[in-house]
Amino acid sequence: MSEAKNVYYFSEGQVWRYQTRSHEPESAVLINKIEYHSVLGAIFHISIAGVDVKNPHSPEPINQLNHFPVVASTLEQSLTELVDTNVSNPGFMEGYDSWREAFVQGKAGVFNISVSEIINIVEEMINKPDAPATDD
Repeated sequence: MSEAKNVYYFSEGQVWRYQTRSHEPESAVLINKIEYHSVLGAIFHISIAGVDVKNPHSPEPINQLNHFPVVASTLEQSLTELVDTNVSNPGFMEGYDSWREAFVQGKAGVFNISVSEIINIVEEMINKPDAPATDD
């Protein structure tokens, strides 16, 4: 890993290359917001662009995932190269607000796995078979 080792180097608005899934080599992570928790330490709220997540509800794959709360170790193990700064994605706020409300109630947490693993989990959840249709 390169310059991504120092957690204090990460800041809001940075875009990073990361250890992508093999079919998404141009995918990148945006750090939208950083907040601090007394037990967890820094929580990084990231978006991931350039993904190719299968979506059974659309012929087109999902190409952007707008909000994931992660701990520093996720960034340290995943990020490889800083590619831009001062970038914003207001689209992350809806997911952030929902997460924040659930987090305060003790019903949500943060990811401590690699970015690629997060994307795999999201894709698996989206592609789980739907419940059987019911007649009303």
